[in-house]
Amino acid sequence: MVAMIIFLASRFICTFLLGLFRPGQMLMFLALGGIVLSLGTIFIGGMLGLYCLIGISACMSLMFPTIYGIALKDLGDDASLGSAGLVMAIVGGALMPPLQASMIDGSSIIGDIPSVQTSFLLPLICFVVITIYGYRAHKVYNA
Repeated sequence: MVAMIIFLASRFICTFLLGLFRPGQMLMFLALGGIVLSLGTIFIGGMLGLYCLIGISACMSLMFPTIYGIALKDLGDDASLGSAGLVMAIVGGALMPPLQASMIDGSSIIGDIPSVQTSFLLPLICFVVITIYGYRAHKVYNA
């Protein structure tokens, strides 16, 4: 419940911050925050690790609408086709929970750290890809 409230509050805060930062830059910062918090979830146990996990919700709050807006920028007449492709790409996100669940059910990847924590390597990799996307979008539209 707390994660949902943080997600909602962060959506409003990040929407305000979009007036100060470019979308690619904002996406990059949010994804970097997701990376740091995912690392905290993996390597820090107890309540602090749990707080890192909950904090990931704040970073994810504005990611999809920002990715959507960046991807459709300057598509013109092809925007409807591009938006349909983006909506279909959400199905790819439906594959991540079962993959993470199989990681949880398996053995630990990193030493003695429980597999529940090491399973957050998967979202970490996703945040790295989003960081690169945000960086490239920031560079392209800033040039």
